[in-house]
Amino acid sequence: MSYTLHPLKRQRLQRSELAVPGSNPGMIQKAADSDVDYIFLDLEDAVAPPDKVQARANIIEALNDIDWRGKGKTMSIRINGLDTHYMYRDVVEIIEQAGQHLDTILVPKVGVPADLYTVETMVSQIEEAMGFTHRIGLEALIETALGMANVESIAATPGRLEALHFGVADYAASNRARTVVIGGLNPDYPGDQWHFALSRMTVACRAYGLRAIDGPFGDFSDPDAYTASARRAAALGIEGKWAIHPSQVTLANDVFSPPEAEVTRARRILEELKKAEAEGRGAACLDGKMIDAASERMANNVLSVADAIAARG
Repeated sequence: MSYTLHPLKRQRLQRSELAVPGSNPGMIQKAADSDVDYIFLDLEDAVAPPDKVQARANIIEALNDIDWRGKGKTMSIRINGLDTHYMYRDVVEIIEQAGQHLDTILVPKVGVPADLYTVETMVSQIEEAMGFTHRIGLEALIETALGMANVESIAATPGRLEALHFGVADYAASNRARTVVIGGLNPDYPGDQWHFALSRMTVACRAYGLRAIDGPFGDFSDPDAYTASARRAAALGIEGKWAIHPSQVTLANDVFSPPEAEVTRARRILEELKKAEAEGRGAACLDGKMIDAASERMANNVLSVADAIAARG
């Protein structure tokens, strides 16, 4: 093991993340009553330019009026891009007026580490001025060719950064990929055309202690395809996926929750290795298969998620 280690910055249960337009108060209330782990109230792509100011006001009202933590929700907002004139007002107005109810800020189209530095500076100043006692985290959307080219240096950004998300639609557009679907497989490509991007982003996350989250799947009328997409992401180490429709929340929760048999086996692995250690052995055998220190680390990964789900209730 390298002497240089970056432990997980912040553990949050993020199996499902529901995208909710800030311009639709009715959808915000429905999201609060859903079984989703994580919600981001959107100010960016889901909100038309004429509606952005009102969406900001709606989000402030919703953050203040709904007992999100009592409902077991982790709350985020997706601000507008740094290349727009909306972004600074998103940060200033929402944090000043409702920041005490906000857990993270999702920054879209991050291309270089300095993009996060800009937002971090603003958040730090507002938090200090408002006297907040909690620290608002940052999450970055990797959804451009520039962002993917710099994903390792973005992941290494010190400070508030907690997670990276893969934004498949804008990423496809940025790369001029020949597809017009969001997150689905392309029949002209022999396999999953998003595999490289997801894998590279996940490695960057795990190297620098961040959570790795998969983005949207556009065809909410096809639950089987959504589930297959989520399972492919989970196999790479992704720990959650966006839902753009309430029907996708249960699918994501199911895929990213370890099955009971997997949890039971993880506990047995730890028990057998503890016995082996007491006998002076570094490895053991369980059900005809060798287990060792690497097995212990994998088992602990499973149990950390299981414990977080149990704590949510």
